[in-house]
Amino acid sequence: MNAALDHLVVAAATLDEGVAWCTATLGVAPGPGGEHPLFGTHNRLLRLQGAEAAYLEIIAINPATCPTRPAPLKRWFDLDDPALQARLSGHGPQLIHWVARVSDIDSARRAWLAQGIDPGPVLAASRETPQGLLQWRITVPDDGGRGFDGVLPTLIQWGAQHPTDTMAPGGPHLTGLTLSHPQMDRLRQALGAIGLGHIAVREDAPALNAELSLGDRTVHCQSLA
Repeated sequence: MNAALDHLVVAAATLDEGVAWCTATLGVAPGPGGEHPLFGTHNRLLRLQGAEAAYLEIIAINPATCPTRPAPLKRWFDLDDPALQARLSGHGPQLIHWVARVSDIDSARRAWLAQGIDPGPVLAASRETPQGLLQWRITVPDDGGRGFDGVLPTLIQWGAQHPTDTMAPGGPHLTGLTLSHPQMDRLRQALGAIGLGHIAVREDAPALNAELSLGDRTVHCQSLA
């Protein structure tokens, strides 16, 4: 199986806060994104260099809309979790998760189910763009939770178009991604089962650390426990 890093997820209490964080931290404002009717969220995107078709997503709950995903089902990426919301309000935007791109999401999900890991059902999602409807399939648990405290990636399979197809060139250079988790061996096995065995994993408290090069300096975006 051949998976790849698709995007890093930075969550914010509001999208304006996320844009301000990106501009101040990375020295560049994120490009356009859109709205996700299914989950009642919206985003802005920034292309990453150093990984094929990879980008940084800044995401927040959209206060102007309600999810079409019916209650009690939750929003993706734990965005309904009160503890995460408190962290975002108290500490500002932060890296919380990552998403892995696969060519056959059903096979990848089955590989994890065989290991006793359930990433949630595969949902069909979409959002409007100036170039037309962007469509994808993605694993989202009913409770919206992130696997292995956010360290195990969500799985995604894109339709005919990928967001980076229309993104401006440039952006930070992704020079490293390191995962930490107490269940290091189990996490490594899960990643290896979908072709991501090359991702660095160490035994420690749950954390993501993305290293971004900005030319004259390096920024470490690290999730907070």
